[in-house]
Amino acid sequence: MTAFPPKRGFATRPGGPETWIKAGDAVPARAVDPAVYSARLTIDVTPDQRARIKIAAFQRGVTVADMLRELLAREFPDSTGDAT
Repeated sequence: MTAFPPKRGFATRPGGPETWIKAGDAVPARAVDPAVYSARLTIDVTPDQRARIKIAAFQRGVTVADMLRELLAREFPDSTGDAT
């Protein structure tokens, strides 16, 4: 009978103790203040629109969320002053 290899966890620890300790000092790839993006917006799009949005984000080298945040910021800038 053959033995099964030991199960590996979803996230494995780095190789040695020194690597493991230093891994905690690494800066995350996207260090963003979570308070800045605390609201979620859900919209319905067609599968074709979704595909085009994802392709555009990939070609620009950004995430879909970052690309859409930038688009919304351009279209709806902060207004200073009275809204009438």
